[in-house]
Amino acid sequence: MASENDLARNLNEDRMRMRVADLERLLARVRQGGGQARIEKEHAKGKWTARERLGKLFDPGCERLEIGALAGHGMYEEEGGCPSGGVVVELGRIHGKLCLAVANDATVKAGAWFPITGKKNLRAQEIALENRLPIIYLVDSAGVYLPMQDEIFPDKEHFGRMFRNNAKLSSAGIPQIAAVMGSCVAGGAYLPIMSDESIIVEGTGSIFLAGSYLVKAAIGEDIDNETLGGAQTHDEISGVTDYRCANEEEALTHIRKLASHWGDLGPKAGFQRDAALSPASPSICGVVPDARTEPYDTRDLLDALVDQDSFTEYKSGYGKTLVCGYARIDGWSVGIVANQRTVVKSKKDGLQFGGVIYSDSADKAARFIMTCNQRNVPLVFLQDVTGFMVGSKSEHGGIIKDGAKMVNAVANSVVPKFTVVVGNSYGAGNYAMCGKAYDPRLIVAWPTARLAVMGGTQAAKVLLQIEKASLKKQGKAPTEAEEQTLLDTITQRYDEQTEPVYAAARLWVDAIIDPNHTRSWISMGIEAANEAPIAAAFRPGVLQT
Repeated sequence: MASENDLARNLNEDRMRMRVADLERLLARVRQGGGQARIEKEHAKGKWTARERLGKLFDPGCERLEIGALAGHGMYEEEGGCPSGGVVVELGRIHGKLCLAVANDATVKAGAWFPITGKKNLRAQEIALENRLPIIYLVDSAGVYLPMQDEIFPDKEHFGRMFRNNAKLSSAGIPQIAAVMGSCVAGGAYLPIMSDESIIVEGTGSIFLAGSYLVKAAIGEDIDNETLGGAQTHDEISGVTDYRCANEEEALTHIRKLASHWGDLGPKAGFQRDAALSPASPSICGVVPDARTEPYDTRDLLDALVDQDSFTEYKSGYGKTLVCGYARIDGWSVGIVANQRTVVKSKKDGLQFGGVIYSDSADKAARFIMTCNQRNVPLVFLQDVTGFMVGSKSEHGGIIKDGAKMVNAVANSVVPKFTVVVGNSYGAGNYAMCGKAYDPRLIVAWPTARLAVMGGTQAAKVLLQIEKASLKKQGKAPTEAEEQTLLDTITQRYDEQTEPVYAAARLWVDAIIDPNHTRSWISMGIEAANEAPIAAAFRPGVLQT
């Protein structure tokens, strides 16, 4: 007969699988780009879609991670929106070597750049720079989406930052290849030429600062686009491109040939790896309850995540609302910092609520993070945090001081950090547990994740009080029914903004993933990070004691 614990696990797993199924359906829609009609239109031109190109570029059957698949989802009112931000970014292998590829999706507004497109491209280059990974650009873009040019053109993290990064990548000796498979216009024309090597496809590829219509308007010259900036022009006259290919298949094969000549890019970080072992527990989906307040033991989660018998817990009897320790994931040595959502008994503070970071927990985690930096051990953060403990006892005990100590250690860490948002990610707890602002090499979320300043119920009540105060100043007093309607409206709006899809659309996380894929994301992330040496010695800032 099944135990109560087994029944709970089975229920948790069923609910997680339903969430994963919903996620997969959403991803399937997003990966259709601009839709079947536009895909067929590209095929009629002899062109492949962005994802078809990537399928030919990477090694057959290799594992590939897609970064930002949900970027832009629900963010734009234009017809069809901007699926995947109009650009596909994947981490995969070419001749066994990890590489990043960035492919414009011409089925989405002709590959035009929305604000989120720029943010996603910059995220890809950031990953390449941090990990010294070669990067391939498959260019097919109409340039900046003009109705939103003010949100993409002039600022530091806008379109122009990409060319600055081209120069930085080249200076660092990180290979960049650009293949122009469609339009490459205006400022975007600098991308292939600021890459180390450039390819152009006959008949479909074109590069120019201004197209034929603009040339006619600006200087009165009559010329067609092919003569102005087609493959023959740039191969034989301008010398802008390095290779001319007859079609897309030849271009992608040529990229693979060029990549086959790459040597070692320099010293590696030297992270420790043993033979991988399967986790002790086969069911990672059955651990986390669907209800956000229901407790679970983080050690059960670790049993399903780390290699069997590899976890060595640090200070197990102290700071119990954070679990810290060394483990292996797919053979890689890691340091784990994980929130504990069970209610625990502490000799120092009495009963401690799960998911909350107390002073002793923050102090323990800061010390452990610093030790991992001294030992060259990558860090993995498992977030399910409702924030730091509040109230007079915590304030008088110096919770701000101890929280700052943990944030300082995270901010100054030089070993690569990887963050998995398992459940709640609220307030300053998001920061201390290495949220996006603290430079994780990769940050992913489970379908059960929520990201916000505070939980929905508390936030809605605070916002309701503000709204009531505003109405009172206007001489209005809502009835009890009106107050409940107002509370429901605020709660719904707030809850929508805490959903993981909302976060993924804005690239606050790199992906929402099936929990069963967590080990793969962390393992490939560490493999990528191992390509680059640690850039600086670990030097924490001034710590309050």
